[in-house]
Amino acid sequence: MSDKGKFVISLDFELLWGMRDKVSKEDYGENIIAVRDILPRMLDLFTEYDVKATFATVGFLFASNKQELLEYCPESKPNYKDDNLSPYNGHFNLIKESEVEDKYHYAADLIELLKEYPEQEIGSHTFSHYYCNSEGQSIDEFASDMEAAVKIANAKNIDLKSLIFPRNMVNDDYLKVCESNGINSFRGNEHVWFHKDEKTSRIKTLAKRGFRLLNAYINVAGHHCYRTEDIAKKKPYDIPASRFLRPYSKRLKILEGIRRKRILKSMTFAARNGEVYHLWWHPHNFGQNQEENFMFLNDILKHYKKLNKTFGFTSITMKDLATQMDNSYA
Repeated sequence: MSDKGKFVISLDFELLWGMRDKVSKEDYGENIIAVRDILPRMLDLFTEYDVKATFATVGFLFASNKQELLEYCPESKPNYKDDNLSPYNGHFNLIKESEVEDKYHYAADLIELLKEYPEQEIGSHTFSHYYCNSEGQSIDEFASDMEAAVKIANAKNIDLKSLIFPRNMVNDDYLKVCESNGINSFRGNEHVWFHKDEKTSRIKTLAKRGFRLLNAYINVAGHHCYRTEDIAKKKPYDIPASRFLRPYSKRLKILEGIRRKRILKSMTFAARNGEVYHLWWHPHNFGQNQEENFMFLNDILKHYKKLNKTFGFTSITMKDLATQMDNSYA
């Protein structure tokens, strides 16, 4: 396997299914609808800079209409202790009959657009935006969810190989289920205490949020880059996140240069040292302040091209990185 550094980008493509238990359509709908413009624009920008990405897609989005969606829903559904977490408990009554009428819950057209870019990967974000560490649900229910995700993707001629756990709720006990459904890699969390998914006190939760915000601007916890041999020891491969690409904030506008410098420095570190840098975000994060967000992304991709030319830093999808590790370390 090449000792050159690798640049991985993954996007959590979920529309309202990923936000419905947190915000209302009235409060956040503008961001969701904006994905119709954001995603094609991102694809154009990735093409311009020869950048590849993994679009981890909620299985619900593959359906063109409600009838098709219901046909693929598993009989065994997550039995969360908190009923609000399940999209099956009432939210289905709010969605409309087809993608023509409802741009919040269907994305078959955008998935077809993604298929026109074979260098990009369509991965899984589970079928129902499944919460693997929430109370009440079980491994058998997760297995049913993943089987549904694979089934609807296969119906669209898509072979799912990579998984992003919704809300980054990585559950090690569920990895065998992932592997049995053809998943070869997943995005793990940054290896630092304030990114650990765990039950904790309100004070510690606030502290973790504060440190995550601070770490986006200042090097609190390192670059979070890593060598491929260190993640190739067991399957499915854990390809951990290095950084969440936070959306532009008018309130923190004065710090934008610092945030940019933090990301570019980490990319340079990975390129110089032959390591992996994994950047991630949601398309809907660009829903507000689109021009500022795209300018920021353009700066990142421009820096990538510079590192590619200087150090051979290579853009790669999660699927292709896993394949390279299969061929080199198996």
